[in-house]
Amino acid sequence: MDFRARKTALPQFQMTAMMDVVFLLLCFFVTSSVFSQWEYEVDLTLPTARSGASSTRLPGEIILNVARDGTVTVNQRAFRGEALDALLRQVAGYLPGQPVTIRADADTAYADFMRVVDACRLAGIANVSLATAPGADQTPAPPPPPPGGRP
Repeated sequence: MDFRARKTALPQFQMTAMMDVVFLLLCFFVTSSVFSQWEYEVDLTLPTARSGASSTRLPGEIILNVARDGTVTVNQRAFRGEALDALLRQVAGYLPGQPVTIRADADTAYADFMRVVDACRLAGIANVSLATAPGADQTPAPPPPPPGGRP
């Protein structure tokens, strides 16, 4: 019989697994940054707003670019009519609460803009924001009056 105390092996840090995880995270962030730049490269002249501010982009946010002629582009693919409605229904079905940003050109017809807003609403997307460019007058907009009517 062997009554000697056996030495237990100390836990070791697995460097290979850590390198794999870091490499995958690096690939993910590089790829997602490339896609976010594509959305902003669409040639649009955004309308200005005094209260406009540059926003931070949320992960997975969908950007709908509405051109002057009413064409809607998402990830550099043009959508019209039923194709846009189907895309938004898929987004709302797979990812409830998905943020959507609408970037419409300043010269876009109001009817084309409202068609996109209506398509979002009919698809069940409630988290919609509108993109604007900061105005020439950079003074902040006055705060809204408090409830009750007195300042």
